[in-house]
Amino acid sequence: MGKVEGPKLWVTPVELREANSFVAKYHRHHKPTITHRFSLGCVDEDGVLHAVCIVNKPTARLGGNQRDVLEVQRLASDGIKNGCSILYAAAARAGQAMGYKRIITYTLPEEGGASLRASGWVEEGQAGGGSWNRPSRGRIDTAPTSIKTRWSKSLAERPDPEMEWMFNEQQENALFQ
Repeated sequence: MGKVEGPKLWVTPVELREANSFVAKYHRHHKPTITHRFSLGCVDEDGVLHAVCIVNKPTARLGGNQRDVLEVQRLASDGIKNGCSILYAAAARAGQAMGYKRIITYTLPEEGGASLRASGWVEEGQAGGGSWNRPSRGRIDTAPTSIKTRWSKSLAERPDPEMEWMFNEQQENALFQ
């Protein structure tokens, strides 16, 4: 018996508003995001969008240097075969091409991670969990607060840029007056 193939799929860039509309319709437990570094979609031969991936700077304060680390913050699919794996792999390739050192994402305990494993990501273990609400900055928890599993993929090896040439805050402010 032969292997059952899914439809031919392509990766395409998508605007954040397009990705967010898809997330609002298909994501199980997250709302759309406010910003992104870039977003990708997965389309079939008819141009039908089947999955999206929103990539941004790390959400967690200790997630890593924003110049070095990307985070897949949303990945949503209509259930198309291999759509999630294709987008996890494509996000890592795009991050590598842009010079990022690492890409991360988080999953809930009930999400097995098969798409991440299939696209070469490594399970790092438990991370996070809990509420973002603090007495000093009130928040309403709209996402699951359980412990997550962190996944990562190493990307580009590069030296860190030296930033001595940058303006100090006073010089920078003078530029925009």
